[in-house]
Amino acid sequence: MPRILVAGKIHADGLAVLHSAPGVTIDYVEEVSAASYAPFLATADALLIRTQPLSAAFVADAPNLKIVSRHGVGYDSVDVAALNDRGIPLAVVGDVNSRAVAEHAAMLMLSAARRTVLFDRKMRQGDWNYRNSLDADELDGGTLLVVGFGRIGRRLAQIAMALGMTVIAYDKFQSADQIAAAGATPVDDLLHGLSRADVVSLHVPKSGAEPLIGAAELAVMKHSAILINTARGGLIDETALLAALNEGRLAAAGLDVLDAEPPAGDDPMLACDRVVLSPHNAGLTEACARRMAISAAANILDFFKGTLDPALVVNRAEIALRLSPVGG
Repeated sequence: MPRILVAGKIHADGLAVLHSAPGVTIDYVEEVSAASYAPFLATADALLIRTQPLSAAFVADAPNLKIVSRHGVGYDSVDVAALNDRGIPLAVVGDVNSRAVAEHAAMLMLSAARRTVLFDRKMRQGDWNYRNSLDADELDGGTLLVVGFGRIGRRLAQIAMALGMTVIAYDKFQSADQIAAAGATPVDDLLHGLSRADVVSLHVPKSGAEPLIGAAELAVMKHSAILINTARGGLIDETALLAALNEGRLAAAGLDVLDAEPPAGDDPMLACDRVVLSPHNAGLTEACARRMAISAAANILDFFKGTLDPALVVNRAEIALRLSPVGG
C-alpha cells in the first residue's frame, strides 16, 4: 500500500480522509518549507504539497513517486516538466477555493476604495475629523476589469455586478461568447481594458519572466484606478506600482501576493498607505482550507483506486492520461 507524504500543515479533515484509507502509511510534516519535507521523499509513493517548491532535483530524489497532489489550484512552484518525464500526474483541487478568493478580492476592492485601513488608523489616533477629508471612493457605477475570467474571475464578476459595477473581462483563452454569457463585456486588448477600468483585478497565473502589469500598463490606467492582485506574486512590477502610487498616478492597490513572501521588514510596500495588504491568505478560510485538504487527499486515494478525475490533472496531455498506478 502507498506511503503518502503530506508536506505542510493541512486541515484535520483532510488528514482524516487519508487515515481512513486501509493500509496507507502517512508521513506528515507540518512546516511549510522545502527543507522540511525533503528527507521523506526517498520513500514517498505520493506527495500532497502546499506552496513549497517541488524542483526537478526533488523529483529525482523520490524514486517511488507516482502522484503529486497540490493543496490548491496553482502550480507555479512545481517543475511540471520533471513530472512529465516520469509520467507522474499533477492533480489540483478544482473549484473549491474560487468563492473564498473572489470574496477576498472583493474585500480588497472595497477596502482600497473606502480607505478602511487609513480611516481605522486615523480614528485610533484620535483624528476623528479625518472623516471630512473625503478620502474615499465608491465602487457603484464604476467599471471592473477582470484579467483572467476563470472560476474566480467569474465569481468576482457576479459580486461586482451586485455592487452596481459594469464588468469587462480580458482572457486569452475564453471566447467573447463565453465571457458575454456570464454577463461581462469582453475586451481583446489588455491596454484598452486597463484604460477603461476603475478597478483592475488579476486572476491569471504567472507566465514568463516579465510582469503582466509593468510601467507601460500602469501608465494607461486612470489616476483614480485601483489595482488588485490575489493571483500570483510577480504579475505586477512592484517598483513601478509604488512609483505610480506615490506620485498620484494610481489611487490604490490591494495585494494578497508579493514578489517576496514574507516581505522583508524594510520592504517599501509595507510603508505605503495606499496599499491594502494581506499575507497570501485569500483562500485560507476555515471552510476553504477544509475543502482543499479533503479534495487534495481524495485525489491521491482516487489515483491509487484508478478513479482520479482527468479534469483535475493539469499535465494529463503530457503524460498521455496515465492516471492510475497501473496505467489504467
